This record gives sequence, structure tokens and C-alpha cells, in this order.
Amino acid sequence: MSEIVLVAWQRYLRQLQLHPLRTKAITSGILAGCSDAIAQKISGVKKLQLRRLLLLMLYGFIYAGPFGHFLHKLMEKIFKGKKGNETVAKKVILEQLTSSPWNNMFFMAYYGLVVEDELSQAFTCFASAGRSFSLVSKKIRNDYPSIQLTAWKFWPIVGWINYQYMPLQLRVLFHSFVASCWGVFLNLKARSAATVKKA
Repeated sequence: MSEIVLVAWQRYLRQLQLHPLRTKAITSGILAGCSDAIAQKISGVKKLQLRRLLLLMLYGFIYAGPFGHFLHKLMEKIFKGKKGNETVAKKVILEQLTSSPWNNMFFMAYYGLVVEDELSQAFTCFASAGRSFSLVSKKIRNDYPSIQLTAWKFWPIVGWINYQYMPLQLRVLFHSFVASCWGVFLNLKARSAATVKKA
């Protein structure tokens, strides 16, 4: 069994070397799907909502994986040749002040406008899209501050570990794995807000 895992890991690393962007996008998509499946089960969903799961996998594949790939390449260019704890701290601070707020807000908007809207308002007219946007905007205004404050308690530690100990080619994998756990939190937060709204 351990030999199978070792061979799979070596093949994964080879793909990461040959096709970094594609491999990171696929990895992020799969982990986003796993995250949503876990969140659905924890929240008590009887039958897995496959459309929702696929939409979140799409988010990971099209946005999260590529964003992480280019973010870490940019960080390496900004801090080229610089090492040490001070550089790691600067990378973490820069990430937390730029990409962290953006990513959390973008995820909430995507979840509300695409995932929830697709599930609850499929095949509706354009007029309802405006109502949907206003509901999502309200939800973001209400929930975003607490989500971002929670993120700032959690993600700097992840960022420090990532920049200090992970080689560049594994940073998106590590980040995507932790993000899948964070995604469970965000999914449950968004789901609980949706449940309160329906009640």
C-alpha cells in the first residue's frame, strides 16, 4: 500500500513539474469538491447536492488554483533572493492585507451569486438576478467582517508555515489543502445564513 502511495506521489510531483498550472488547478478543484462534500454531510444534507459540489469544484479549478499559482510566483519575484524570518513575515503580511480579504469576499460573492442562485433560482428572469445580487450584498456586509477577522486569526499561521517550510512548487498544494478545511467553515457559515433567511 505504501508503495502505491509513493508511486502516486512521485507521479503527482512529475505532473507538478511538467504542467504546474494545470496540476495546481486540478488539485484545487478536487480539494474544493472534497471540502464541499464534507460541509454538506456535516450540515445534515441527506442527499449530496451534486450540482453545488461541481460548482465549487469549478471555483477551485478556474479561480483558486490558478490564483494561488500566480500569487506565489509574484511573491517570489517581489522578494527575489531574500530569505529569513523578516522576509517570511513581509510575505505573510502582504498576503493577508491583499489576497486574503479579496479571496474571502470573492468566495462569498461566488457562493451567493452562482452556487446558491443556481440551486434556488435556476431558469429565472433577469429581474430576480437583481434581487439575488442585493441579498448577496447584504449577506456579505453582514458576514464578511466576522469571516475576515477569523481568517486573520488563522491564515497568518498557515502563511508562515507555507513560506517558511514549503518549497515553491508545493505551496499551492499545501494552501489548497488547508483552504479545503477553511472552505468547510465558509460553506457552513454561508449555509447557516441561508437557513436563517429561509426560516
